[in-house]
Amino acid sequence: MLEILACPFPATLQDTGRPGYRHLGVPLSGALDPTWLALANALAGNPPDAAAIEMRLAGPRLKSDADALFAIAGEVDARIAGEAGTHAVAAWRSHRLRAGEELRIDAVRSGVAYLAFAGGIEGRRELGSRARYERADLGSPFGRGLTLKVGAGSPCVPGTPLRGRATAIPRRLGILPARADGPLRVIPGPQRERFSDAAWQSFLESEFVVGREADRMGLRLDGPRLEHVGGADIVSDAVTPGAIQVPGDGRPIVLLADCQTVGGYTKIATVIGADLPRLGHALPGTRLRFAAVTLDEALAARQEAAQALAASLATVVPDTAEPDLAALYGANLIDGVIDATH
Repeated sequence: MLEILACPFPATLQDTGRPGYRHLGVPLSGALDPTWLALANALAGNPPDAAAIEMRLAGPRLKSDADALFAIAGEVDARIAGEAGTHAVAAWRSHRLRAGEELRIDAVRSGVAYLAFAGGIEGRRELGSRARYERADLGSPFGRGLTLKVGAGSPCVPGTPLRGRATAIPRRLGILPARADGPLRVIPGPQRERFSDAAWQSFLESEFVVGREADRMGLRLDGPRLEHVGGADIVSDAVTPGAIQVPGDGRPIVLLADCQTVGGYTKIATVIGADLPRLGHALPGTRLRFAAVTLDEALAARQEAAQALAASLATVVPDTAEPDLAALYGANLIDGVIDATH
């Protein structure tokens, strides 16, 4: 069991979300950066869709009443404090948290980061997901004084046979994920014709800054006002994460994972799926630019992103002196080797 001792900034439990319910008005939710969620889970020995703690600005202080294995994906300042003292822990690898020790995530420097525990984190599973959606109280809340249960299948349970503890071995990521810094790629939105050509060119050629109104639902951008043709309001239609709405004041709003399912503002463009995780790292003051691509280019970018994630996952390797007997037996380095433990 993990006790949340402090949580100075909002943190939530997130997995890959709850697709398939948008027609009922239920947002997708889930990790703002699902690629980093998958990497955190891989480092903890979990499936890619296991629930983890999503953190922004700073993370929680957690205390464990039993040994656990955790992993951090992101750029953070983190440390473990216990009877033996305090020591820093690095991201992009997994570490052991002993019973009675505290894990402190002092700062998140990458916009968003993920903290995964081996065996997953238990939470309310609603509509097929443990992802927290605050506005409808879906999924378990996260905050000071609450407790979290690490999954019953955690490989850190004492007494588990060695072969069954393979995922309890600390791991590290061999190649860190690349951080793109170019323009966010977009395709024209369903109401592109409701904007003047000058507004479209301004949208593509100007720099925008994330304003103070920024959360998991969306980012309001400061920059040049985008001029409508025939007004900003439309009959409400479907919206999706990545959609860029432009209300009457001309200030764009980029929708994120917790966005509503329908909206009544014109949409000038949609950020392609391959670039959506980058928006999850955007904080007030972040500068953004946009570049138009075709649908075929967007689909190709999605395939490239999937291949890049697979390549990163392939570099997750054991980070311990403890031998992986299953791997050694499988390699058959010496003919006639037998498992004398059985």
